[in-house]
Amino acid sequence: MAGAEWMYGNIFAFVSSGIHFIAEKISGKEIPLTGTPMGWKHFFAGFQFSIPFLAILTIHEFGHYFTAKAHQVKVTLPYYIPLWFGISQSIGTMGAFIRITSIVKSRLKFFDIGIAGPLAGFVAALVVLWYGFTNLPPAEYIFTIHPEYARYGLSYPQFVYENAAGNLALGDNILFWFFKNFVADPSRLPHTYEIIHYPYIFAGYLALFFTSLNLIPIGQLDGGHILYGMIGKKRFDIVAPALFVVFVFYAGLGMFRAEDFAINSDSVFYEHLLSLFIYIYFLYICLRKISENPSNAIMLSLMIVVAQFGATYLRPDWDGYSGFLPFIFILGRFLGIRHPDTADNQPIGTARIILGIFALIIFIISFSPKPFIVL
Repeated sequence: MAGAEWMYGNIFAFVSSGIHFIAEKISGKEIPLTGTPMGWKHFFAGFQFSIPFLAILTIHEFGHYFTAKAHQVKVTLPYYIPLWFGISQSIGTMGAFIRITSIVKSRLKFFDIGIAGPLAGFVAALVVLWYGFTNLPPAEYIFTIHPEYARYGLSYPQFVYENAAGNLALGDNILFWFFKNFVADPSRLPHTYEIIHYPYIFAGYLALFFTSLNLIPIGQLDGGHILYGMIGKKRFDIVAPALFVVFVFYAGLGMFRAEDFAINSDSVFYEHLLSLFIYIYFLYICLRKISENPSNAIMLSLMIVVAQFGATYLRPDWDGYSGFLPFIFILGRFLGIRHPDTADNQPIGTARIILGIFALIIFIISFSPKPFIVL
């Protein structure tokens, strides 16, 4: 159902068409139907998104699972977290995870278990993206999604985006940019506002997005396991908090600017000031576990805000991506920034260090500074 939503619109239209059919049968009269009805054809077409997307998630999790089993670490089969709203678009899931039910005793095991999932999932995402970009339908395919565009022909972007509000664009990462510019047939490539309707491409993009989030080298994310294995506990406890602070700085960059407070209206000024205090408190909550002393988190929050004000004053064109803030809250408050220690802290060897660098490259080419742009 989630796949059909992205391809054709809100799945509520599918439910509405069913209700409309029943109402006609009961009344014995023809009832006008507004909007574009959705039926079983659209429902089954949505599997073109959900099957490859869930397949990538599954391959990712089983990468962890089989590696853990190889290291004789007790682990559960993957748990899948469904999430479908029914009244607004969603991707149908919050992802999947496995639970390690025994103690991981060495850096090497953490490294191997952590890196196996992203590597496996990344390869699967590449396959899906390659298929999606090399098997694009004709450009007229968009008229099956938006019949109202057909009257403009293939010149529709000149007319239908005069008011772009409400459109969703996918922010490029290096790999996605490469596929669009060097793999896809330019004559078939959809407009940036329509690419979400192409299920294999959208599934592959989401897979890259979640892979890049998992590879952030903080806490007990996959990237945290990898970095911990590479540099050990002592250095990790310095590097990971520093990276987290950089992440926080970028996410909130541009939310508040000096000119927001240079206004003549007292009510607006105090409204902005209250919002700033709430934002600082939010940062404090996220940074609270970075130090045992709460005052350090307060000072760090204030320093980040001052640095954000200074950066936007010097470069007004700089903006971060506030969409990362919920993930930062989950990291700082629940998942944690640091990594548990292990009894065996022996180095992991040159071959695994090279593999860890390769994982860093995957993170760089998969990470989108602004992944979802709502206009």
